[in-house]
Amino acid sequence: MTRRQLHLNAFLMSTGHHEASWRLPESDPYASVDLNHYRELARTAERGTFDSLFLADGPVLFSHVGQRPAGVLEPLTLLTALAVATEHIGLIATASTSYNSPYNLARRFASLDHISGGRAGWNIVTTAGAEAARNFGLYDEPTHATRYERAAEFLDVALKLWDSWEDDVVVADKAAGVWGDDSKIHPPRHQGTYFSVEGALNVPRSPQGYPLLVQAGSSQDGKQFAARYAEAVFTAQQTLGDAQAFYADLKSRARAAGRDPEHIKILPGIVPVIGSTEAEARAHEQVLEDHIVHEHGLHRLERLLHLEPGVLRLDAQLPADLPPESAIEGAKSRYTLVVELARRERLTVRQLIGRLGGGRGHLTFAGTPEQVADAIESWFSLGAADGFNIMPAVLPSGLELFVDHVVPILRARGLFRTECGPRGTLRDRYGLPRPANQHTVPALSRV
Repeated sequence: MTRRQLHLNAFLMSTGHHEASWRLPESDPYASVDLNHYRELARTAERGTFDSLFLADGPVLFSHVGQRPAGVLEPLTLLTALAVATEHIGLIATASTSYNSPYNLARRFASLDHISGGRAGWNIVTTAGAEAARNFGLYDEPTHATRYERAAEFLDVALKLWDSWEDDVVVADKAAGVWGDDSKIHPPRHQGTYFSVEGALNVPRSPQGYPLLVQAGSSQDGKQFAARYAEAVFTAQQTLGDAQAFYADLKSRARAAGRDPEHIKILPGIVPVIGSTEAEARAHEQVLEDHIVHEHGLHRLERLLHLEPGVLRLDAQLPADLPPESAIEGAKSRYTLVVELARRERLTVRQLIGRLGGGRGHLTFAGTPEQVADAIESWFSLGAADGFNIMPAVLPSGLELFVDHVVPILRARGLFRTECGPRGTLRDRYGLPRPANQHTVPALSRV
C-alpha cells in the first residue's frame, strides 16, 4: 500500500504574511507589484516540489496604505505570467462569486488552464464587507446566506460552461473542411435567480475539465458549500482539537453529499518562523512583533469585531458583550476564531494584535526545522489535515528556509514527495480524478 503523503500549498503574499515583514532591512517595499519577486517565489516553491501556489485577492483596498504594502496585482493576470515561468506547480487564484459574472470568470480560468497545461485552481470566495459592495454600486454587502446562494448558482453555471464543449468537439478535418462537431456544443441556456446565461463558452474544454475547486469558508454555510463542491479547503485552526473536529465534520459532510471524502483535501494554514534553534526562531518572531504598529492593528480588529472606533483598549481584554456570530454578516468563521482565541488564552488586545499580525488567525509556529516538521506531521497523522497551506512570515527568506530545511525532513520521514511528482495536471498532483463532462455520462454517475 502506498503511504499517504502530504499536500503542500505555498500561500504567497508580497513581503510575507506578517504585517510588519515589509519593515525588515532585507524586505523590498515594492515587491507586491514586482513580477520578478513572484517569479522567484514560484520557482522556489516548485523546487520544493509543492503541489501548488496560491494568491489571495479581493475587489477592495484591504487596509490603510500606511499599514503595509497594499497594492495587489490581479491574480489571474499574474498567474498567467507565472505559468510560463514554471513547469509543474499548480496555480490557484482567488476570485469572488459576488462581484464577477460566471461567463467571464469561467473563460478566464479555462484560458489559464490551457496556458498552464492543466495547472489552474480557483479559490471560490463570496467576499464579505460593505467596502467591496460599494465598489460595485451596492449600498451594503448582501447577507451571508444570500452570498452563498449566489455562489452555488454561480458555480453551477460555471460547471455548465466548462462542460459546454465535449472533449472531442475538435475534428480538424482539413480535407473535408470541418474543424469541429456542432452537435457536441451544449449551450447552458441557464435562467436562474441570480444569473441568465444563454450561450456556450468560447474556449474549448480545458486539460483538467474544470480548474481545481478550492474553498476557504468555515461557517456553517461555508462548510455546506465545501462539502458539495470543494476539492481542497483552506482553513484557519488554532488548536489540534479544533482542526480534528473541522476535518471530521467536513469529511462527514462530503460523504453525506454523496462524495468520496478522499476527494476533498483539507489544508490548514501555518505561519512558520524558522531558526537554527528554538531561541533564534523566537527572537525572529519577537523582531517582527516589535515592528507592529498597534494603532493599525487596533483599527483592523475593531472592524473585524464590528465595534465602534475607540472601544478597544490595548492593555485590556476584549469586552464581554461582543455580538454573537449569528449577528455577523461578514467573515463569520474568522470572527469566531479570533474571539475564541482571545477568550481561551485571556489575551489583552495588544497581545491579540501581536498574535494576529503574523497570520490573521492562522496557526503561527516558531521553532527549528525539526520542530516545524514535527508539528506538521502531528496534525497530518492525527486526523487534522491532508496537508498545509504554508504561509511564510517573511518572503522570500521564509519560503527558502522551509524548502531548504523543512522539506528535506518531511521527505526523510516518507511524508512528502522527493521529486516534482506526476507530470500532469494540478488534479493529478492532488490525487483527484478529471471530472467527466455532464453531457457524456449518465446523470446518476455525476458527483
